[in-house]
Amino acid sequence: MRHTVSLWAVATSFLVFQRTSTAGPAVALEEAWKDWKATNGKEYLEDEENFRRTIWEKNLWMIQQHNLEASLGKHTYRLGMNHFGDLTNKEYTQRTNCIYSGPAEPPGGNVTLFQESATLETPKEVDWRKKGYVTRVKDQGNCGSCWAFSATGALEGLHFKTTKRLVSLSEQNLIDCSGKFHNCGCGGGNASRAFLYVQHNGGINSEKTYPYLSKNSSPCRYDPQKAEAKCTSFVAIPKGDERALERALFSAGPVSIAFDSRSREFQFYKSGIFSCPWSDKKLTHAMLAVGYVNSPEVRKGSSYWILKNSWSKLWGEKGYMRLSKGANHCGIADGASYPILAPVKE
Repeated sequence: MRHTVSLWAVATSFLVFQRTSTAGPAVALEEAWKDWKATNGKEYLEDEENFRRTIWEKNLWMIQQHNLEASLGKHTYRLGMNHFGDLTNKEYTQRTNCIYSGPAEPPGGNVTLFQESATLETPKEVDWRKKGYVTRVKDQGNCGSCWAFSATGALEGLHFKTTKRLVSLSEQNLIDCSGKFHNCGCGGGNASRAFLYVQHNGGINSEKTYPYLSKNSSPCRYDPQKAEAKCTSFVAIPKGDERALERALFSAGPVSIAFDSRSREFQFYKSGIFSCPWSDKKLTHAMLAVGYVNSPEVRKGSSYWILKNSWSKLWGEKGYMRLSKGANHCGIADGASYPILAPVKE
C-alpha cells in the first residue's frame, strides 16, 4: 500500500514528548498528528478529522503498549506507526483482504501436490535474495492485487532459475487478463490461478512492457510477441505442512504463500520475528516466501521464515517480515504453491 516515509519514530514520540516537551503532552501529540498527516498526504474534512485522529491515537497507544511489553521480553517483534494509522482494524482488514483461499483446480485435472524426497536434506538457512532470485520490494498501492505480486515473485524466481536473468514481471498483466481463471483484479485473486493463466496463455509480459497502474484496466493488453517468462504447471504444498514448504522452498526457489493478515499486530508490524496472535486462521493476504532460518536454539521465535510483502520498503523490515517457524503461524503453509517449467523435450 502506498505511503512515503516510515513513521517508526512517531510510534514512540509521544512518550518522549511527555518527558521533554515544555508545552505539554497535548501540544506534542498535536505536532505528531500533523507530522503524520503531512508525511502520508492525509487531508480530512473537519468532522472526519476528529474521527480519524481518535483512531490514530488509539493505534498509537496500542503500539506503545506493545513495544513496552516487547522491551520486557513479552514479544519477539516490535510495532511502528505507518500509513494504516487512521484506520480501525476492521477498515484495514477490509482494505487489505485480497486473496481467495484454496488452491486452483487445473482445467480437466487435479492439483499436483508437492512430493517430498526421502533423501533431500535441507540446509539450516536459505535466502534466495542472496542468490539473485528476488526483485526489488514493490508497492501494490490501493489495489487488492497482493495475489498478483505473490505470483510474479515466484515466477521471477523461476525465470531466474532457468535463464539466470532477473526480470521484473507484470502484475498488471495478471490483473487485466486472468479473469477467466476466476481472478478479480483489484478485487482479489489467487496466485495459483495466476500460474494457470500464464501456463495457458503461453507467457507473461515484463513490467517494462506492461507497467503497473494500481487499478483495474481493460481490455487486456498482453503482447505475445514480448512474452518474458513462462510456466507449464504449478505445484501446491500439502495444507499445513511446513516441512514440505521448507523442502519446496529449498529445491524450487521462492514460493507464493497465503497468510492471515487480519491482526492489529500485523497491521503495524515493524521489526523482529512475528507470531500470529491467535490460532484461528483465515487466509486474507498473499506474500512471497524467499527463505528461512532454522536455529539450534529451542526458545520461541528463534527459527523463522523470510517473507516479502508488496507494501513498499517502508512497511516492516524494508518491505520484509520474519515469521516464527514451526507452528504454521498465520496459516503460512495452508495455501502455498509455486510454478514450474517442464524441460523442453529434444
